[in-house]
Amino acid sequence: MTLRGLRQADRGPYDLQLPPGTCALVTGRSGAGKSRLLRMAADLDPHEGQAWLGERARDTMPAPLWRRQVCYVPAEPGWWDDSVRAHFPHAELAAPLLARLGLPDDILDAPVARLSTGERQRLALLRALSPCLRCLLLDEPTAALDPDTAQRVVALLQDVKAAGVAILLVTHHPGQFDALADVRHALAPGGLERQQP
Repeated sequence: MTLRGLRQADRGPYDLQLPPGTCALVTGRSGAGKSRLLRMAADLDPHEGQAWLGERARDTMPAPLWRRQVCYVPAEPGWWDDSVRAHFPHAELAAPLLARLGLPDDILDAPVARLSTGERQRLALLRALSPCLRCLLLDEPTAALDPDTAQRVVALLQDVKAAGVAILLVTHHPGQFDALADVRHALAPGGLERQQP
């Protein structure tokens, strides 16, 4: 994924080159616009600038097609049905990964209302892992998790990255992702500033 001149009102411009199979971390103070950056990259918020997948620009494809390939997982994921299973049209793809994330085998049959915050966060990550995924945009993916469960998430993301998916991840806890990150950026008022490892 490539971002060029992404901006919104007083935020940006943001430029980023994220090749397939790499992970970029973005840090910054609360309210700096990290989530907005992800939402602009997913084409969920109005913005100026352009994003590409390979040679194909965002504005050359329908928004639903873009969002199937560039998937945004917010810190507080949304749920549009009372049943967990309704959010997984291909439950057979998610089921083998439940144990890897410390989730019970029968959680897909649970009502959403009975899920903990951490369970919702991990399930939202699983529902984003579709065969057509090319870029994963993650907003604080381990914020509600204990250290051991957070490491399970990182291990799964390493496999996702190894499969060629680019990952753009914003976090207040960059140390959790030392094994995953290829590059680190700090979100500054005028754009992204590359950080030394």
